[in-house]
Amino acid sequence: MSGAVLVAVAAAIGNLLQGWDNATIAGAVLYIKGEFSLESEPTIEGLIVAMSLIGATCITTCSGGISDWLGRRPMLIISSVLYCVSGLVMLWSPNVYILLLARLLDGFGVGLAVTLVPVYISETAPPEIRGLLNTLPQFTGSIGMFLSYCMVFGMSLSELPNWRLMLGVLSIPSLIYFILTIFFLPESPRWLVSKGRMIEAKKVLQRLRGREDVAGEMALLVEGLGVGGETSIEEYIIGPANEDIEDQDISDDKDQIKLYGPEEGLSWVARPVTGQSTLGIVSRHGSMASQSALGLVDPLVTLFGSVHEKVPETGSMRSALFPHFGSMFSVGGNQARNEEWDDDIVPREGEDYPSDGGGGDSDDNLHSPLISRQTTSLDKDIVPTNHGSLTSLRHGSLMQSTTGEQVGSMGIGGGWQIAWQLSEKVGPDGKKEGGFKRIYLHQEGVPGSRRGSLVSLPGNDAPVDSEYVQAAALVSQPALYASELMKQHPVGPAMIHPAETPKGPSWKDIFEPGVKHALVVGIGIQILQQFSGINGVLYYTPQILEQAGVGVLLSNLGISSSSASLLISGITTLLMLPSIAVAMRLMDIAGRRSLLLSTLPVLIISLLVLVIGSVVKMGNVVHAAISTVSVVLYFCFFVMGFGPIPNILCAEIFPTRVRGICIAICALTFWICDIIVTYSLPVLLKSVGLAGVFGMYAVVCVISWVFVFLKVPETKGMPLEVITEFFSVGAKQVAAAKNN
Repeated sequence: MSGAVLVAVAAAIGNLLQGWDNATIAGAVLYIKGEFSLESEPTIEGLIVAMSLIGATCITTCSGGISDWLGRRPMLIISSVLYCVSGLVMLWSPNVYILLLARLLDGFGVGLAVTLVPVYISETAPPEIRGLLNTLPQFTGSIGMFLSYCMVFGMSLSELPNWRLMLGVLSIPSLIYFILTIFFLPESPRWLVSKGRMIEAKKVLQRLRGREDVAGEMALLVEGLGVGGETSIEEYIIGPANEDIEDQDISDDKDQIKLYGPEEGLSWVARPVTGQSTLGIVSRHGSMASQSALGLVDPLVTLFGSVHEKVPETGSMRSALFPHFGSMFSVGGNQARNEEWDDDIVPREGEDYPSDGGGGDSDDNLHSPLISRQTTSLDKDIVPTNHGSLTSLRHGSLMQSTTGEQVGSMGIGGGWQIAWQLSEKVGPDGKKEGGFKRIYLHQEGVPGSRRGSLVSLPGNDAPVDSEYVQAAALVSQPALYASELMKQHPVGPAMIHPAETPKGPSWKDIFEPGVKHALVVGIGIQILQQFSGINGVLYYTPQILEQAGVGVLLSNLGISSSSASLLISGITTLLMLPSIAVAMRLMDIAGRRSLLLSTLPVLIISLLVLVIGSVVKMGNVVHAAISTVSVVLYFCFFVMGFGPIPNILCAEIFPTRVRGICIAICALTFWICDIIVTYSLPVLLKSVGLAGVFGMYAVVCVISWVFVFLKVPETKGMPLEVITEFFSVGAKQVAAAKNN
């Protein structure tokens, strides 16, 4: 996964530039107002700082739609150019108006980076380390602030500090970022698939994953083009085809899905569970939904939680339901013929479909199972063929991950597999009508041994030597399937090249229940983050450290008050880095939801202590000590949870087709709330005082904890497309609970 890591690090430099700029202007403005005599014009002084914020807000309104049109990478290139140009213009700045223009251009670059870097990382990162990599923007942003404070502090020690040089230095790291975006960063594979550029997407995925076989993830990206649709949660018992599974709740053989292994005579079947047995995931989730409705907890939270409770103990990197699951999607030349395959659904004689053998479509190949043929159909779209032979994506062998665990060719990350099922219905004229179902499978329980011995399910009267496994399934209609296409005799949904069928982003898709549900979570957590007090604590920190005696110590060393404030801010930023490093480690282990629920109480306690310190009279030393500890704890735990997680969640929970638009809505909410909090703080300090402000922030943090507990699901280790499917299912369960 080193490819994905390096790409994420390079992309996160955009946030390093944002942090660099924020810290630089905070120091440079002290000298700008002196040169332009702005002491009597606080409005202009405020505009110099705020113009970047205004620019970021303006560009965010259109960044999502443009990124869906042009791509993620071009927008990051534009961001780097804007950073570089703004740095050069600030270095020149003959008057305050040119400076304001430069700050506006800088804001455009900031807005693009803050909005699109998390999206880009989410779309390129493997599910198992997506949280870690998406915490990098927070980490690099803090590094940028620290380095900038150090630079400005060093310059402030000179007799005539040059603010133009302080601001102009931004163009140097911006140039490095520009070179990386041009020559190193690939386009997002999900965006490429959405535009039908399958060969490019496959090459990018191979580079990011460090392996040749990316068939499963390519199929996943195609399926991720859908928005909404009817999705159901089912459960299957998967076992050898000749195994006698005696369970009255398992449906008839006509509904079974057939899976074939790499060895001759080795095959499995997946039989849906339809009744109220202890294995019934539908009934189990149904009861969870009703309990959640009574307890006010969103059923979606319970659905996500039930998946994470069943992750095998061997770790989330394992993506095989059982040892040779990845190989089951390949078609061997010695494979037995499936007599139940309907002749009406296979390609017509003479049509130029890629074969599974070395030559043309043989009779045995035409009667291969749907799942096996499905891989072939995907190959047809993304791999050039030579004289009808496969080049080929499809190999039965299992791939080795960086941890040494097996990754099946149809694995899509986080222990999930993708498969398809052919469902047959009898039409009005008595003829069979075929239809496809796409299935995301997820193992429940502990995987079997390498030999292929599967875990028996506890609590069932299965034979002692039985070999079968329990799997949860998200079943839906494929993204690219349409009933009229069946007349063309397709073999699988990915037979149709995505360039011919996917729609572009549409505002209508935003009102699909699952997307609306995700927007409530995304917008809500962005609003609460901004009103949780980080701006107020940052504003108050220099006063706290001054009272703690840091200012006196620095003045004794001959450091001016302006330089001392910069050094104090740099020390504060430095304290954040170890905490962000801890968050990076825990983001994919504990999870986003767990980190929020565990760090928010510390923020509440820290703010309450600051309120008490402002109200209760105590000695200066005691007050300074308590306040300093509270501020440090607040910073450390904020950057572990409420700092990075809102952006991470917003980049994960929206479907590919509307991800750009939805992330822009959430980012616009972020910037508007940032403006409100920044400019309301001085007014609030005058009206309700410091204690009142911190008290309000503490109340918001309490509301935030309740919101996270009730509404925010755990998304760690899950493919983006599976997350959006769960939101679709959860939205329907919420509607059903309201109706009941």
